[in-house]
Amino acid sequence: MSCAGPPQTSSHRRARHGGYPECAAPRSPAQAGAAARQGEGTPVNTQRGAALLAAMLTVTLVATLAATALWQQWRAVEVEAAERARVQSTWLLTGALDWARLILRQDAITGGADHLAEPWSVPLNEARLSTFLSMDTSSADADRDAFLSGQITDLQGRMNLTNLIEDGKLSLPASQALARLFDQLGLAPAELDLLTQGMLAASQVVKEGQAPNPQQPLLPRTLDQLTWLGLSPATTTALRPFVTILPERTPINLNTASAEVIQATVPGLDRASAARLVNERERSHFANLADATRLVPALGDSGAGAQLAVNSRFFEVRGRVRLDQSVVEEVSVVQRDGVTVRTLTRSR
Repeated sequence: MSCAGPPQTSSHRRARHGGYPECAAPRSPAQAGAAARQGEGTPVNTQRGAALLAAMLTVTLVATLAATALWQQWRAVEVEAAERARVQSTWLLTGALDWARLILRQDAITGGADHLAEPWSVPLNEARLSTFLSMDTSSADADRDAFLSGQITDLQGRMNLTNLIEDGKLSLPASQALARLFDQLGLAPAELDLLTQGMLAASQVVKEGQAPNPQQPLLPRTLDQLTWLGLSPATTTALRPFVTILPERTPINLNTASAEVIQATVPGLDRASAARLVNERERSHFANLADATRLVPALGDSGAGAQLAVNSRFFEVRGRVRLDQSVVEEVSVVQRDGVTVRTLTRSR
């Protein structure tokens, strides 16, 4: 096949040297088909790529929206479950507190001295309550793990920091007893000064017509609030088993106080005599102060009789509920006057 074109003239001959383009070499049928397919398929491939990209974006968007909706649903379920567990724990702890008050009321009806061999002083170890949550075994709550534990503690077995203030002044016997306790525990005297002077300053009442002191600290109501007076957390932790803060002045119960508290409260009492009192009351509690005085005559000679007793009016009730993975603890202070037991504070 010859190449179609103008006659071969001198000008055509010049084209061979750059004037006119020469005819392309003949292509085979395969090359011509490939070129045709390439030229014809380019727009289609572009459309297919755009469609694929749009489909991938759509799938990604749908998956993201579905995951977000699923997470929000899971979060709502978890929040509802946690709130439900909290409410159930609250009711269980309220019931436990009422139970403790009933025990203390029954103890008051029985009468006699308050000691560590009475039912109220026996701690409740962790007990399973799941079988009591619902009488209907088909209920969803029937197989939930619920455990209750708690303990009643005599707060008059500890040194009451409220005793430091008497008629707006610092009580000498109470401050000396606290100093002896600080010495036993190896606490810094500077911390003792902060505590006594801080309690004195916080207890001052502003008289009518007198300008309030902006530097006057707030009166602590709990041991954790002793840091308001400048006490270090380490000192507060060391004092926690031996002291308390009650709304009024109270004596120490010889039947429930530790040897450290008894020794600090009674002037001149050595550690051996305090330990002998503790050991003796474990065999037989003191029905009155005379029983303790016969065992340790120093109790009567020290003049600390007004600071000692064998009965108590203030108690601490601790409750702990473990419901599934949720744990709620509550500490309450109750006051017993006769057979009336009322709750003063509740904290978690």
